[in-house]
Amino acid sequence: MTGVVTNAGLHLKVPFIDEVVRYPKKIMAWDGEARIIPTAERQFIFVDVTARWRISDPKKFYESINTVDAAYSKLGEIIDSEVRTVVAENFLRESVRNSNIIIDRSSGIDELALGVGTDGIDAEIISTVQIESNYEPIVKGRRQLAEEILARSRRMVPEYGIELIDVVTRQIRYSDELTPSVYARMIRERNQIAQAFRSAGEGSKAEWLGKMDNEKRSLLSAAYERAETIRGTADAEAARVYAEAYNRDRSFFDFWRAVESYRNTLPKFNKTLSTDMEYFRYLYTPR
Repeated sequence: MTGVVTNAGLHLKVPFIDEVVRYPKKIMAWDGEARIIPTAERQFIFVDVTARWRISDPKKFYESINTVDAAYSKLGEIIDSEVRTVVAENFLRESVRNSNIIIDRSSGIDELALGVGTDGIDAEIISTVQIESNYEPIVKGRRQLAEEILARSRRMVPEYGIELIDVVTRQIRYSDELTPSVYARMIRERNQIAQAFRSAGEGSKAEWLGKMDNEKRSLLSAAYERAETIRGTADAEAARVYAEAYNRDRSFFDFWRAVESYRNTLPKFNKTLSTDMEYFRYLYTPR
């Protein structure tokens, strides 16, 4: 190769001697395959990363790698190696989390994350949920690990005439051995949340039943008081009428009271009684 041309325009070459090799100037994407990698505590996770790169020095690129396909293979070797190294040097929590917000919310679950309403009742219930968890705080987090992978990989690619623009963690998922324990923890947390809502519902039920019972007793008490007042007024009026009738004709009043008494008591007797009783004097005493 006699020279490198990076600008557009007309250029000369010697036929049968000079060879023209064209490389793209655009930014290209490298997509890796998801690989299972052990963390520092020997927990296995699947990590899938992607990167963007471009040819920064065509001459070095031609002399060291020559083809774009070879560049993809070289990038795969470098990035996969650094991903494995960085993940293996850190705990699982550093790879799957970006912040310590999950610890900050351990005293009360975020209602938006739960998909419930944000009204006062839901917020009050959620604030009482205490998730029993042993979340450890992170020091770096997933984003910083990606920056470490990028920094390590960048140191190795300039000799190939390559510039690595960025490395992004596209997906991290748990291995089949780790997934059941993660799901079990999620189920346990959701059960605690459900129990909090059930307890709140039972509390509201008891509160409303208590209010209803108090209101019932209050209404019955007021009704009984009013009934007694009416009954007292009626008894007083009856007593007045009886007194007035008695004062007008005392003998007739006594007779009428005796007849009323006979009407109420005689149907209940199934025996023959003596007529010498004072009680029956109006039945057998001629007037």
